Amino acid sequence: MPNTKNYDDMTPEEQKEHDRIAREKEEAEQAALPYRWKQTLQDVDVTVPVPKGTRARDLIVTIKKKHLTAGLKNNPPIIEGELCKEIKVEDCTWTLEDQKEIYIHLEKVNGAEWWENVIKTHPTIDTTKIQPENSKLSDLDGETRAMVEKMMFDQRQKQLGKKTSDELQKEEILKKFQAQHPELDFSNAKIS
Repeated sequence: MPNTKNYDDMTPEEQKEHDRIAREKEEAEQAALPYRWKQTLQDVDVTVPVPKGTRARDLIVTIKKKHLTAGLKNNPPIIEGELCKEIKVEDCTWTLEDQKEIYIHLEKVNGAEWWENVIKTHPTIDTTKIQPENSKLSDLDGETRAMVEKMMFDQRQKQLGKKTSDELQKEEILKKFQAQHPELDFSNAKIS
């Protein structure tokens, strides 16, 4: 009999067993799909197996804002249906890899959410259990990278009990101002 307890009321062992069963069920459902898929926050990649020796001209692949169709001409589609979320059609591509797989790259409109499935009617995955890959600073654009590096520096400084970059910057401005105005007394000045 399935456990009818609320997840939060379970012991850590019960939660672990519940998660294991759910993961196995999810893996079996995903393995039964006629395609494989993976995602990042920005995109979804779908791989559709086709008979070895298939040529691109033998395929029908249609990518629309909320719909995807892929398969062999004159056959029922291997994958077809409404996408669970909208995509940027102009940034999506498909290729035939080694004459045995259709590789479809879909760019998400909302690059800040995980998809539960590719086709709305297909089995879902538990997006709360997704472990995103660690991103590298070098993957970020210049402005974002500078902001992240500043945040990391400030966090290290606080842990060491030292001044943050903003506090150091204010101190530097005050020193320059003092040098420009030696006639003023800054002995009781407070930086805020």
